[in-house]
Amino acid sequence: MTVLLALDSSTESMALALITPAERLLHEGEGGAKASAQMVPAALALLARAGLGLADVDAIAYGQGPGAFTGLRTACAVAQGLALGAGKPVLAIDSLMQVAEDARQQAAAAGTALGERVWVAMDARMNEIYAAAYGWQDGRWQALAAPALYSAESLSARWADASSLPPTAVAGSALAVFGAALQTGAASRWPESRSRAAALAELSQQAWDAGALRDAAEAMPVYVRDKVAFTTAERLAARAAS
Repeated sequence: MTVLLALDSSTESMALALITPAERLLHEGEGGAKASAQMVPAALALLARAGLGLADVDAIAYGQGPGAFTGLRTACAVAQGLALGAGKPVLAIDSLMQVAEDARQQAAAAGTALGERVWVAMDARMNEIYAAAYGWQDGRWQALAAPALYSAESLSARWADASSLPPTAVAGSALAVFGAALQTGAASRWPESRSRAAALAELSQQAWDAGALRDAAEAMPVYVRDKVAFTTAERLAARAAS
């Protein structure tokens, strides 16, 4: 019997999932600073609902990023701490791939398909975007373009280049934040999230099935960029320019 506990706080929301042979229990709550205080109690509550303890878990999955700096550290630290304490391995989950999976689930519910190439574009603040490309094949996701940091202009230019993996679908918060500045061409647009927890559960199961286990000591977040905020001078300059 495989039991997986999955944790993610890479965005402004917190998502948890408990996967057992009998059911998938999901929890979604407020992220940000509150995730550090709420994640462990929420995880233990999921286990209690299933009549399980941490010793019954086979692996702990966590959203590795890219995403919010504090949220990534929270999920990584909690997953690592629980895994080390219980002697369990971890599964690192691409946080942008979660968005692609969420869009796939939305499309399936609507009876449509996303096409061969799904680009995820998430607001990275500081007028930048985290983006990556994925393809769905043989019942699982494949990374086509690794997560990277873009401006709306540079990402739009990449998508306009027929030789550079243009999207058949685009998903993520950057669609709403950047609006018309993010030019998606004929690609379908999926700006809203339906259930990050359901997407996290599916990717965690896929990672387990692929044997992507890591020692808990190797659990590390993926930041993509090191700078996480403007300096005071930069904020003042931006305000003056606007």
